[in-house]
Order: sequence, then C-alpha cells, then structure tokens
Amino acid sequence: MENATYTALTRQSGLMNEMRVVANNIANLSTTGFRSEGVIFAEHIKALGPNDPSLSMATASVRETLSAQGTLTQTGGAFDLAIEGEGFFLLETPSGERLTRAGAFTPNENGDLVTPEGYRVLDAGGAPVFVPQGAGPVGIAPDGTISAGGQPVGQIGLVNPVNLLGMTREDGVRFRADDGHEPVFEGRMLQGFVEESNVDPVLEITRMIEVQRAYELGQSFLDKEDERIRSAIRALGK
Repeated sequence: MENATYTALTRQSGLMNEMRVVANNIANLSTTGFRSEGVIFAEHIKALGPNDPSLSMATASVRETLSAQGTLTQTGGAFDLAIEGEGFFLLETPSGERLTRAGAFTPNENGDLVTPEGYRVLDAGGAPVFVPQGAGPVGIAPDGTISAGGQPVGQIGLVNPVNLLGMTREDGVRFRADDGHEPVFEGRMLQGFVEESNVDPVLEITRMIEVQRAYELGQSFLDKEDERIRSAIRALGK
C-alpha cells in the first residue's frame, strides 16, 4: 500500500474519533455538570531516506475536556450546588476519589451528603460531609461552609487536579486525577443552583457537518486512489 493511502487512512480514523466525541457531546446536552470534549489532532513525520520524501501521519487519539462555565440554573433545592469559577467537587467512589461539577446532592439515611448514585461528597481533606438531621434550616455559604440552625457543621471542599491535562473522564460527569488534586480557593458555590452542560449545540452541529464533509472527501480520495492502483496493475499485466 502506498504512503498516500496510509496517510488518508490515518486521517479517516482521526475523523471517526472526532465524530464519536461530537456525538457524545450532543447526547449530553441536558446532562447536569457535563463538560464537553474536543479532539486534538497531531502530525507525526518520519524521514524515509536521504533521497525520499518524508512520511506524514495524523492521529486524533487525545481528548481535551473544555472548561468553559456552563449555564447556572436555579432549582431551589437546599442541597443543589453549582460551582461558579474554578474547581470540582470531590467524591468517594468504590474506585477511589473522583472529581465532578455535577452538584445535585442529597443527604442519605446516615446524614452523609451523597450524589444520586450514592457516592459520598468529601471535604477538601477527603473526609465525608455530614449534614445533621432535624437541626434546623440548612445553609451553604459560597466557600462551602454548611450551617444547620445557624451553626456551622462542616464544609464542602473544592479541588482542582494537579495536572489538568492528565485528568481522565469516567462515566460522563466524573473524572479521575491520577496525579492528585489540590484545594481551590478562587471558586465559589451557589446553593439552590446546578450547572448545566457546557456543550454549545450550534457549535457541535457545525463541527458534525464539517467532520462529515471531511470524511466524505477522504473517502472519495481513497476510492480514486484504489482505482488508480487497479488501473496501473491492469496496465502492467497486459
């Protein structure tokens, strides 16, 4: 197979990866706390010989999580929280600590603040956040301090991954930070709000059309290249 075909195939593979990412973004338009993704294309060039042209291959295997602020929607829920600015909520899951921007929480039967899946919310030090029952109205300050009946009872932590580019997405709205995380003091929480998905539907539809057209163009090139090779083989076989 000639170099031109190899190059076109790597490009087609990258475009397929980008289409999957775009489709996933569109599917999560209404997912609370969802962060949209983009694909990073990289070019790898290899010298084939002193008198030969170089070979260029494109890859698109790296996904980039976009950090733009999503729309904040008021719910009125006492334990619904939205982050304004930087930071993630810290969760305890069976697989370890995870980060999220989805702040629809509720106390469980033990008084621990949990996600809809039952994962406990942690403070900045990694301890579960406890909300006493029957102690009066619950208020949550912008710094995450929880008060019940006017008395402070705990504080929800905000963290950021040490390596933002090394953060790995898991299960839609949760992220794994293998390099660790650190407290964030710039972000603030809003009680009674949730952050909607930061996906821009117009941008994603535009991207989908562009990727589809680029893929069709690449497929047309491969079809013509295949016909050229077949014609050359037929001519040489005569």
